[in-house]
Amino acid sequence: MRKSLTGFVGRVRLLSALFILVAVLLTARLYFVQIVKSEEHLRSAEGQYIGFPTEAEDRWDIFFSKKEGDLVAAALMQAGWRIAIVPKDIAEPEQVFAKLSEFASLDRDRFFASTAKVDDPYEEVGYRVSDATAKRIRAQKLPGVVLVQDQWRTYPGSPLAAHTVGFVGYQGDRKVGVYGLERSFEKTLAKSSSSYVNPFAEIFTNIEAALSPVPADNHGSLITSIEPQVEARLEEVLNSVVKTYTPKVAAGIVMNPRTGEIIAMAARPGFDPNTYGTVSDISVFRNPLVESVYEMGSIMKPLTIAAGLDVGAITPDSTYDDKGCIKKSGKEFCNYDNKARGVVPIQEILNQSLNLGASYVVDRIGHNIFREYVHAYGLGEKTGIDLPNEGKGMIRTIDRGYDIDYASASFGQSIAVTALEMIRGLSALANDGVLPSPHVVRGIRLESGIVREITPAQGPRALKSETVQTVSDMLVKVFDTALLGGVLKQEHYSIAAKTGTAQIALPQGGGYYKDRFLHSFFGYFPAHDPQFIVFLIAVEPHGAQFASATLARPFLDIAKFLINYYNVPPDR
Repeated sequence: MRKSLTGFVGRVRLLSALFILVAVLLTARLYFVQIVKSEEHLRSAEGQYIGFPTEAEDRWDIFFSKKEGDLVAAALMQAGWRIAIVPKDIAEPEQVFAKLSEFASLDRDRFFASTAKVDDPYEEVGYRVSDATAKRIRAQKLPGVVLVQDQWRTYPGSPLAAHTVGFVGYQGDRKVGVYGLERSFEKTLAKSSSSYVNPFAEIFTNIEAALSPVPADNHGSLITSIEPQVEARLEEVLNSVVKTYTPKVAAGIVMNPRTGEIIAMAARPGFDPNTYGTVSDISVFRNPLVESVYEMGSIMKPLTIAAGLDVGAITPDSTYDDKGCIKKSGKEFCNYDNKARGVVPIQEILNQSLNLGASYVVDRIGHNIFREYVHAYGLGEKTGIDLPNEGKGMIRTIDRGYDIDYASASFGQSIAVTALEMIRGLSALANDGVLPSPHVVRGIRLESGIVREITPAQGPRALKSETVQTVSDMLVKVFDTALLGGVLKQEHYSIAAKTGTAQIALPQGGGYYKDRFLHSFFGYFPAHDPQFIVFLIAVEPHGAQFASATLARPFLDIAKFLINYYNVPPDR
């Protein structure tokens, strides 16, 4: 019995000694790693242990939506590597540079400036290196060269919908969304690094075990209503307008007038979010459809006519005596050609785009009621779109009470609004008299995979149902018979449309340029069951005075594409 007990105690002592020995060895190893070799490990830490440096951006994705429902990446994170060096370990800088340059594009001056910093433990010399390239570099076993795991924002569809998507840039020393959806949904898209360092990994295992997942927050990826094929066609058409008429700005929107979903939105000049740093004029980053205000011209006339019909001040059979020019508040204003028409029906106000006719309707309505309708159309108010820096229209001229201001406002001069305000107001004609809420984001796909749908509420009613039916009939006649002599009429589809040509105001006020214009065009179809509304503008185009010349055919190009692409059934 005593012998057995003695043997047991001996085994316990042996095991205890082994445990103590292991503990001593581990402690010694930790001391060696953290103290004796601390500088060496500090130099190599980025390349050997860190999955993602603290400054590496990490964001959720942005998607376009194809008409079938499939998602197409608009913005995502690209995994890869940075190339870094330990300057004191680069014995032959010229040879190392030559070898690295076989695999990656390096800045020579920066590389050699970095190698000269022998007191620095770590210098980055190359960026956005693919896995395949990193593997080839690693195989060279170049002393003093380390690869740092990295990721960066990329825009695979770029420059498609660049103004809408936006891009990520620096704010101080960190990257954030600075334009477009990247900015307006910064808090939704941003997330922290998905890896952290396990300090004991080097002792017990390899680099794979050193990386452990960090629980992600409750943010997610954006699913937009931008349809990539429609967006591409819109941008192709705008490019053609720019090539032919060289405007300062050409821009357009394709929207569902019932839901307010924006299917395409583009502006020229444009840019590539992947190379935004090469842009010399940062004003191109601004979205003129959202941020800029313009006097839109005669596309205001359908809304003026609608107000007159809505209150019973006129009927489709009403007539007026058009004298060509009249005076208001001591100032003369005229039709675009200064010519009188005599007694003409209301339809001709739209067919011939008669300024005096629009002014006549406002006189019949009364200034106060007309002003109420301007506000009811949402003009002078932000739409609340889910994009940053939305501008707000300036309609204070109609609050001053001068007859000339109301007359000018009736045909879209003296009041300036954003393109978004204008398309929302005009959409009331295509949406049974109700204002939609323009928006780009359809939903947010959370990390769980659940999609949280975003459905903005409809806006207020601006017009009676019977009013919009009447105005739609009138606008179909404009497209079928008056616009370019009726050559654009579609046999099987009714299209309601109107052009606008506005003089551009002098920068110091007091009048307008005589030779500078803004051209606008809108149309919706099928006219009495509208699925799309298209809005186009061209600022200071050359070679044509009227929007019928610059934008009518580009509009029809887009309309035909939409009809074919979505298999819209004919309505006549």
